[in-house]
Amino acid sequence: MKPFFFTRIQYTSGDWDTDQRMPSNLLHSLVEYTTLPVDQRERVVHLSSPDLFKSPFCYLSGHKLVEFSAQERDHFKRYVQNGGFVFVDDCNHDVDGLFAKSFEQEMARTFGPKALQKIPNTHPIYSCFFKFDDGPPTTSFELNGWGDDLVHDYLKAITINGRIGVLYSNKDYGCEWDYDFRNKRFLAEDNTKFGVNIVTYALTL
Repeated sequence: MKPFFFTRIQYTSGDWDTDQRMPSNLLHSLVEYTTLPVDQRERVVHLSSPDLFKSPFCYLSGHKLVEFSAQERDHFKRYVQNGGFVFVDDCNHDVDGLFAKSFEQEMARTFGPKALQKIPNTHPIYSCFFKFDDGPPTTSFELNGWGDDLVHDYLKAITINGRIGVLYSNKDYGCEWDYDFRNKRFLAEDNTKFGVNIVTYALTL
C-alpha cells in the first residue's frame, strides 16, 4: 500500500498558502491514531497541473477571492467527478466573507446552483473513525466571536454518486490546527481528531 500524502491546491486567485503547520499536524495525528502509512511531507500542486489527478486527498483554503481559470475549473470538476476528494476550509469563518461568497459562486458555476448542500450531523463522516454526535466540532475562532460571530453547526458538501467529493467548512479548521504537533500534549482534547475522520472518509468510503 502506497503511503498517504497530503496535497495542498495552489490556485491563481486569492491566497492559497495559509495555515502552514496544519498539514504536518494532521499527518502526525494519522500516524498516532491509525495504521495508515503516511508520507509526512506536504505536497503543493497547482490546480492547472495534471499532477492533481495523482492525489487521493486535496486541501484548498484562503481568505480572499476564489475565481478559477477555465483550466482550473475543468481540472477541479474532473478530479471530483472521477472520485477525488477536496477539503475546502474558509479561513475567514464567515458565510458573508469574500472567500465564502466567491467559492460558493465558483462551485455553482462548476457543478450547478444546488450542488453544494448542508450535510446532516448523522452523516458517516462524523462516525467513520472518531464519533462526533453533535456533528462538526466547534473551533476556538468561532467561540471567540471573530468572522461572522456565529458557530456553524453544519458543513456543506458536493456529493457525487452518493459520496462526498467536496467537503466545505466555514469553521476555519485550518487555523485551528495550525500549531506544532508537539504542543498537542497541552490540550485537554486533541482538536485534530476530526481531521482524522475527514481523511478516513476520503480514503475508505
